[in-house]
Amino acid sequence: MTDLLLNYVAGRWQAGTGAGTPLFDPALGTELVRVDATGLDLPGAFRFARETGGAALRALTYRQRAGLLAAIVKVLQANRDSYYEIATANSGTVKNDSAVDIDGAIFTIGQYAKWGDALGDVRALRDGDAVKLGKEPVFQSQHLQVPTRGVALFINAFNFPSWGLWEKAAPALLSGVPVIVKPATATAWLTQRMVRDVVEAGVLPAGALSVICGSSAGLMDQLESFDVVSFTGSADTGAVIRSHPAVAQRSVRVNIEADSLNSALLLPDAAPGSDAFNLLVREVVREMTVKSGQKCTAIRRILVPAASYEAAAEAIGAKLAGVTVGNPRNETVRMGSLVSRAQLNAVREGLDALRTQASMLHDGSAQALVDADPAVAACIGPVLLGARDADAAQRVHDIEVFGPVATLLPYRDLDHAVALAHRGQGSLVTSLYGADEVALGQAAVQLAASHGRVHVVTPDVAQAHTGHGNVVPMSLHGGPGRAGGGAELGGLRALDFYHRRSAVQASPAVLAQLGLPQS
Repeated sequence: MTDLLLNYVAGRWQAGTGAGTPLFDPALGTELVRVDATGLDLPGAFRFARETGGAALRALTYRQRAGLLAAIVKVLQANRDSYYEIATANSGTVKNDSAVDIDGAIFTIGQYAKWGDALGDVRALRDGDAVKLGKEPVFQSQHLQVPTRGVALFINAFNFPSWGLWEKAAPALLSGVPVIVKPATATAWLTQRMVRDVVEAGVLPAGALSVICGSSAGLMDQLESFDVVSFTGSADTGAVIRSHPAVAQRSVRVNIEADSLNSALLLPDAAPGSDAFNLLVREVVREMTVKSGQKCTAIRRILVPAASYEAAAEAIGAKLAGVTVGNPRNETVRMGSLVSRAQLNAVREGLDALRTQASMLHDGSAQALVDADPAVAACIGPVLLGARDADAAQRVHDIEVFGPVATLLPYRDLDHAVALAHRGQGSLVTSLYGADEVALGQAAVQLAASHGRVHVVTPDVAQAHTGHGNVVPMSLHGGPGRAGGGAELGGLRALDFYHRRSAVQASPAVLAQLGLPQS
């Protein structure tokens, strides 16, 4: 039997009492390790994190906690090569795709270390200026934010075992809130290894960071009123979390990132062959193939003027035809596998559903694999669908196929295109391509209400833009409606989730003693 990964709770490494769930290499089909959380003392684990870890973190200033993040960066950088090996084996990603997860995480932690250092040696944050409560300024109200006196539970998705942890943990730890992470079982190895390395390096106080690998059963039951929970995954599971007594009765704060049918929109001025047209084609192909399309921000719907439909189908299909798929260890392979055979089956089922209302424009689903057995590997080539009647193709606007699949949709005019983008019922991101700055600006404002991020690409930013699907710590990550209604990152805005706002009403002399940073 393969090794059983240990859980780290209550300040020590602990094995589950069960046989464990195996984790597999999705390209080769071999068993790698097992995970199990059976028999753990969950009440004790949460109590230790909440009381011991929380007290130690809150005793530090923001600048000191920023120093902890900087120390984490050094630990992860020192072990970076081993993380790439685990990602290749357990997630089936090629090196460039692993970098999105691993290096993206390290970059994000580093940013919060810098921002936290600038907050200074204080333990509470000023929220606006003091305002007088009467005619004379002798009695005033000062809003401030203080760390919540609870624990942050992260229930994460399988597609980003590194970044998914650290983009949440960085602002949580900087805020002074201890973290318990429950990674998705299928790819838990990388999360567990990173936590192990940080714990063994001794850079965090006891109880500040815990990891539970295996089933999530019972985790929500441990949450108390001042705890917070952040979930990334399906809308169905998100609904279960929202209805849990911890949320519904104990008012546990919840952040959810769920399904998202993101779109890319080519403006009417961007004719086939133009720079903006070519930028859209390049970005669509990249978003369909990075991490085999297993990104919550990937492009799922491509909106183009009706007159450009055939040209877009031909240009995107031609680039997709050159994408090699298979074993990520082979240097000629550009796109690796999905994370599991179960995910492969889910993609195939989703494709079948979409094909009832869309036609095949490029079919990579049966292409030959490089160094991989199609009977074993969880690999599928990129698939471009098309629906000439974008209004009637309801399933295209409802079903997210979490793999290398996108659908091309024609629109009549820009108002029609914006309406189609809104049909996603709330998305993490949309991207716009064109050169008409007035039209782009107006469309961006129209789309902002249903999208967490509007990414505008003009020819002058061709080499500078960060990418439709790349989530950067400076910008908001989240979206309304079916995208979950959550909000992460966005610079220091991320700290809001882990703080409690209060108004202190007192004389100016008393307010001066609150230890707040200067306004």
